[in-house]
Amino acid sequence: MLTSPDKKSRFLGCGDIGVSFEFFPPKTAGMEETLWRSIGRLQPLLPGYVSVTYGAGGSTRERTHATVARILKETTLKPAAHLTCVCATRAEVDDVIRDYWDLGVRHLVALRGDPPGGVGERYVPTPGGYADTAELVAGIKAIAPFDISVSAYPEKHPESPSVEADIDMLKAKIDAGATTAITQFFFDNDVYFRFLDRVRARGITIPIIPGLIPIHNFLQISGFAAKSGATIPDWLGRRFDGLDEDQETRHLVAGAVAAEQVLGLADQGITEFHFYTLNRADLVYAICYLLGLRPATVASSAQAKVAS
Repeated sequence: MLTSPDKKSRFLGCGDIGVSFEFFPPKTAGMEETLWRSIGRLQPLLPGYVSVTYGAGGSTRERTHATVARILKETTLKPAAHLTCVCATRAEVDDVIRDYWDLGVRHLVALRGDPPGGVGERYVPTPGGYADTAELVAGIKAIAPFDISVSAYPEKHPESPSVEADIDMLKAKIDAGATTAITQFFFDNDVYFRFLDRVRARGITIPIIPGLIPIHNFLQISGFAAKSGATIPDWLGRRFDGLDEDQETRHLVAGAVAAEQVLGLADQGITEFHFYTLNRADLVYAICYLLGLRPATVASSAQAKVAS
């Protein structure tokens, strides 16, 4: 059930809402065209930053760098480059960090990274490399004063023994210099709020930004969830039941699901959102519209802040 108009009026204004978007580097000319069309569509919403992912085993390092460089050169957006520990020595990672600083990047998303064989394979630190994200964060901070975002897992990392162990690791990353955390995607808002309560009880005060993923393809997202440890509630599966071959209806249902989730979060006072776009802008743009982020209003808000 959507919130009432009285409740929505408290947050449907761009002055209190902040968003960021995640993209992945394209592999083909067609994918590149889709990416830049999506960036062009979302840029007028003035996100705080846009992040660019880094493939398992460091497989997209060059494409990530090229995409970040183009964003800096051709747009007004602030890119945040993903960086992982896998398949590289400390010296090699440190060179990448310095390259990003020299390029003009001031925000990194520091991650351990998946094993070269993908999720499910046992993770083994690269000989001579950073052992984990906390070490990577400390290494970044030793080189330059980047803003650093790290991951958080409301439903437990697949390799972790418990949520408490995940919170221990999150605390270690913060102690090393992380400034914000972005959650793995989730579909039950209570999962996020329970995690937030546990994190705050541990004295962690940095922003814990909910990561949200629009469901363009339910089977695809179910696969992502199985690998990442995210739960697909039974009610969510029923919403998409029988729509595998009905793209138009599936898209409408996806929009309704996303609207319920984001308005539910905003009604509880959440004002920062990170969207895993999968390089598609349509549903993300619609969600932002519901939050009050529209090109005309964000431009007016930005001008008002400058004037004041």
